[in-house]
Amino acid sequence: MDVAAYLDRLGLDRPATADVAALRTLQERHLAVVPFENLSIHLGEPIVLDAEALFDKIVRRRRGGFCYELNGLFAALLGELGFDVTLQAAKVFRPDGTVGPPLDHAVVRVELEEPWLADVGFGRFSRFPLRLSATEAQADPDGEFLVLDAPYGDIDVLQDGKPQYRIERRPRALDEFVPTAFWQATSPDSHFTRGPTCSLPAEHGRVTLAGGKLIVTTHGVRTETRLSGDQETLDAYRKEFGIELDRVPLTRAARSSTMNPPE
Repeated sequence: MDVAAYLDRLGLDRPATADVAALRTLQERHLAVVPFENLSIHLGEPIVLDAEALFDKIVRRRRGGFCYELNGLFAALLGELGFDVTLQAAKVFRPDGTVGPPLDHAVVRVELEEPWLADVGFGRFSRFPLRLSATEAQADPDGEFLVLDAPYGDIDVLQDGKPQYRIERRPRALDEFVPTAFWQATSPDSHFTRGPTCSLPAEHGRVTLAGGKLIVTTHGVRTETRLSGDQETLDAYRKEFGIELDRVPLTRAARSSTMNPPE
């Protein structure tokens, strides 16, 4: 890995020591500049869980990705910087309180004086790493987080009192997530296939481009702007997220109508 190029993508110098302070800085900057996005799915691009392919996409082409891509490459960067790091699988909680399937999400575990959870691939989540051994609530700019014991030795992570995901304890290799990533990218039951989305934190809030709508939340106040035409949408990807595209990602319905035009 070209560590210098990755750090330049984040706007950071190489940390002198692989410690908590460096981890906090790396996670915060990663979340701030690398978008959470599923655009490849709606551009017809394959999701390739390979370190070189992910480096090319996220660093060289200055794109983002979803959990397997973002946390997969972030874990590789941390390893290159001297951190003791492993990937772990998590089951995401559904709105009804049940948990989803195994390997539904990938997270990064970092061993320092104690274990830490680093996650740059879950959208709006903790801005800074979380202590996995903490018994008290952990305050973060993006909410209050609680880590609880779960059945079979798993760990539940709650944000503002709401369960987010359940982490299993065993380490995983990145290629173990390939089948679930394929399902997420292709199944009509996956929320990632319903439409393109791209999101980044913004000052006092968040900016998201979902389909043809630019959604800006500031101090909890949400405003939506309907973008008119492909060029305005491409300009928004460039301006808000630094993403250069040669065509607009299409929703599932739009793709279907393109492939099967009415007679």
